[in-house]
Amino acid sequence: MGAPALGRFFAFPNPVNEYAARLTAALVLVFGLAIAATGAGWLLWVLAFGFLLRVLWGPRFSPLALLATRVIAPRLGRTRLVPGPPKRFAQGVGLVVSLAAAVLFTAGLETAAWVTLAALLAAAALEAFAGFCLGCAIFARFRAAAR
Repeated sequence: MGAPALGRFFAFPNPVNEYAARLTAALVLVFGLAIAATGAGWLLWVLAFGFLLRVLWGPRFSPLALLATRVIAPRLGRTRLVPGPPKRFAQGVGLVVSLAAAVLFTAGLETAAWVTLAALLAAAALEAFAGFCLGCAIFARFRAAAR
């Protein structure tokens, strides 16, 4: 696989439909709340894997993102295009935080895992309901600092 083919394989959409991204965040919130409500901490690994899929391939292989982009968003009929790189960075932040929660839970530090999950869910709620992408804001700060 050559460099251009490899680049296409790991391509992330740019631009991104903000409404689909917000729906994905809402689905992450619902899944995370279900994990917390049931106490099934092992599902934190599934949550982290979903973030990994979205970081590497955008919505192409992530069940939550596919549901948001292919099923729910088209039915809403709303599109607002925003740059893709900040959204990819935000998915990376979600990966780090969800992975931390999964590792903490597996290590027997359940309270720390649930607090970490709560922080992730707060960020997902901000994105889903207020349209504020915390990861995108961090991305913007990093870009401004790099100039």
